[in-house]
Amino acid sequence: MTTKIDNRHPATPKSGLGTVEWGIKGELILNCNCTVFCPCVVSLGKHPPTEGHCQTWGGVRIDSGHYGDVDLSGLNIGLLIEIPGMMGRGNWKVALFIDERAGDAAYNAICDIFSGKAKGTTGLFSVLVGEIIGVERQPVSYETEGKTRHITVGRKIQGVVHPVPGKSADEDIVIKNTQYWMGPDITVATATKGKVRSHGRVWDFDGRSAEICQIDWHGPK
Repeated sequence: MTTKIDNRHPATPKSGLGTVEWGIKGELILNCNCTVFCPCVVSLGKHPPTEGHCQTWGGVRIDSGHYGDVDLSGLNIGLLIEIPGMMGRGNWKVALFIDERAGDAAYNAICDIFSGKAKGTTGLFSVLVGEIIGVERQPVSYETEGKTRHITVGRKIQGVVHPVPGKSADEDIVIKNTQYWMGPDITVATATKGKVRSHGRVWDFDGRSAEICQIDWHGPK
């Protein structure tokens, strides 16, 4: 079921958008159609994806989070992102899948954050995202088994992502100190399963590029 974004938080009038203090800590993974590790991480969107365009699904696990006085801790989020060329040139199409456990206040808060309206870390989305093609409540599962992440978003997304093995089995391959939007340290990963069936998209990214990032996002500044 697709749900229209209200664009207003019950505790925050529309005029207050972009002024509410918020924060999210947790983990984010992305799996895209790039055949080798995503060039956007180090080029900051100035280098085209390996296939010339970007098709991505993602999962967010919120370990602790809030939007004003609304608690977001323990919720999970699914993402579908489609970018026609270089990431930095915008015109993204995005679908957002919000944990069905989220109450109305948390649901609207997540919409504000991921649309960029809440400003802060995700504020650039308001410029880069040309179209939000859908927002839905879905059962979103984000589980970790050893180093492997298992993501399920209803019947829309099924993903299994793990770090690419390095010389030392105990140490992940990590690109550190970047200016990437997700966070400064990105673990190089791949997907053994990356299937999307949603919004007319049928994607299979098994064996393609993936990223794992510990996130510490906040706003409005």
